[in-house]
Amino acid sequence: MNDGAEQERINRIYRAWHGGAALAKYAWHRPDVVRQTAARSRVLAALLPLTVGRDLSSVRALDVGCGNGGFLRQLIDWGALPAHLAGTELQQDRLDQARARTPPGVHWHLGHLDAFPDASLDLVCAHTVFSSILDDDMRRGLAADMWRVLRPGGWTMIFDFRYSNPRNPHVRKVTDVELLRFWPAASRHYRTLVLLPPLGRVLAALPWLIPETLTTLLPPLRSHFIYMARKP
Repeated sequence: MNDGAEQERINRIYRAWHGGAALAKYAWHRPDVVRQTAARSRVLAALLPLTVGRDLSSVRALDVGCGNGGFLRQLIDWGALPAHLAGTELQQDRLDQARARTPPGVHWHLGHLDAFPDASLDLVCAHTVFSSILDDDMRRGLAADMWRVLRPGGWTMIFDFRYSNPRNPHVRKVTDVELLRFWPAASRHYRTLVLLPPLGRVLAALPWLIPETLTTLLPPLRSHFIYMARKP
């Protein structure tokens, strides 16, 4: 599969999904979604001070496939300056949504990373982007581009799926082997998080202690990971 065909497949899937009934199970107020968001914030709050530092005001960050801009807004809440942040998207409507919801100053780009100079960023992130790419060459190309725009000593951060979804042929897990091959680094961090979404939805009506205990005591039930690697 060539990059153009893979890109059109991804665009087609997102156009069908975005704004459809499938979004209802990701509504911000659902208890399982609230738990997922809290879990990711906890891990990020532990990892970012260890990597880019506690003071985010000077961090130049790029969120690849930024969606509605949620992660960039979180960085702003934690002290990052909008003028130091950028988000890319391949869907114009999602980029428009991110711009409308985010404080002025963030740089928005429709398309790939060719607009960003080499070694110009401190933090380059991708949230559930690679699992949406089925083509191996396209995965490798995006990973190389993320590594290119990162300065020496900067950090890449990947949040994605540990497992493939047998009911969704449009996504594929990101393996540990791929992480080490794409972003080879002596300094790296790997954390698993988030209770398997089908199980999380079943347990959504129960007290928080039950799903939290399962997530803590049974690591195989964690469906996602955050991987951070420092560019030499």
